[in-house]
Amino acid sequence: MKKDIHIPEVTGIKLCIAKSISPLGESEWHVYMINRNLVELTNVMIVSKGYENLEKDAKKTSTLRHLVGTVEQQSFAKIEPINPEVFSFYNEFWVSYFIVNEMFDKKFIIAPFKEFELEEIEELELPGKSAT
Repeated sequence: MKKDIHIPEVTGIKLCIAKSISPLGESEWHVYMINRNLVELTNVMIVSKGYENLEKDAKKTSTLRHLVGTVEQQSFAKIEPINPEVFSFYNEFWVSYFIVNEMFDKKFIIAPFKEFELEEIEELELPGKSAT
């Protein structure tokens, strides 16, 4: 029965898109996963995709899968580069990982935004946009 299935709550995880400057002075955009927990995450898998809206005929991006492996406690992992052309899309990230032998799973969505609507991502010390 559904009521008998224990689904652990995901806490201490943050997903964001952040902007950095390359050695050549160009803007670079990447997706990051931030682990604010006091324990490492193992077998981290992230599936990402983008979509314009929920309509059937809406524009969509390819689905990408990333096996990150381990994300140490209170650290971050750079997941993938991202093109600013998809900032007008809903960018969805399914994050799955293990803590000890327990699996955690959560969907993060970064709503459409414009490049000038950035906030400071404290953990990275970079401007960016966080997922909800």
